Amino acid sequence: MLDPAWQLAAWTHDFVDIEGDLRPKPTYRTRAKMLWDDQYFYVAAELEEPHIWATLTQHDSVIFQDNDFEVFIDPDGDNHQYYEYEINAFGTDWDLRLVKPYRDGGPALNEWEIPGLKKAVHVEGTINDPGAIDKRWCIELAFPWTVLGEFAKCPCPPKVGDQWRVNFSRVEWDVKVVEGKYIKVPDRPEHNWVWSQQGVVNMHRPEMWGYVQFETGLVPFRPDPDWEAKCQLMECYYAESKFHEANGIYAKSLAALGINASGIELGVTETGYIARIKGKGGWLRIRQDSLLESEQKG
Repeated sequence: MLDPAWQLAAWTHDFVDIEGDLRPKPTYRTRAKMLWDDQYFYVAAELEEPHIWATLTQHDSVIFQDNDFEVFIDPDGDNHQYYEYEINAFGTDWDLRLVKPYRDGGPALNEWEIPGLKKAVHVEGTINDPGAIDKRWCIELAFPWTVLGEFAKCPCPPKVGDQWRVNFSRVEWDVKVVEGKYIKVPDRPEHNWVWSQQGVVNMHRPEMWGYVQFETGLVPFRPDPDWEAKCQLMECYYAESKFHEANGIYAKSLAALGINASGIELGVTETGYIARIKGKGGWLRIRQDSLLESEQKG
């Protein structure tokens, strides 16, 4: 299936529903692996599937209209300037860059491309043959650091020990066979199976993505020491967004928001607000468009 080098990498846990325990476990197994060197960030995925199908053949089509596999990468974990990549069983792909999440106005830049990307799709079965029972399809991707580094705002390639925010998603549609062809079941939404659950049906919540720690050997994962502080800032962000939607202004105090986030300093600005909190590594802040960063970044 995969290049022998992949034997060095462990599989992720099996993917879960995007909403976590609120929904049933995925019907089919999905898992991924990651490797890196000085030139590329490598991703491999295995998607069990008894009915492999695809329709889209044009680059930068909306690939999730087919069953697909998706990669999301936020190098510096600030919720902004992140990358999305989607691929179907034909190997047709869609690469785009988000200036910021859709919730904050985006936009999604479809014109962004990944020169030097390497990709391969291996199908154990047949594509678009309802008469056959398939086994799985597998994907290998190599993302060049030269491209990922364009908007990374952090070392690229990463230094040993660095952590990036990454997530993977699998979109799966229920289908039926009509006149010898796979057809989506009408009026039925897609399934979303992911590595790191989002809590809601929305992949564009970068604060919920997983952590990838870049190492050269078997080293224990190092939890983010500022995780709790970041969670408090995100709670403030969502509360302010809800308050602004209802009142047309931003709240000037945590009491007005109805939250108890100890240690947060909140101040309204001409354009929105800034919420600050002292983390383990220094002050962190968030503003109205969910930009989450350390104070040192100005």
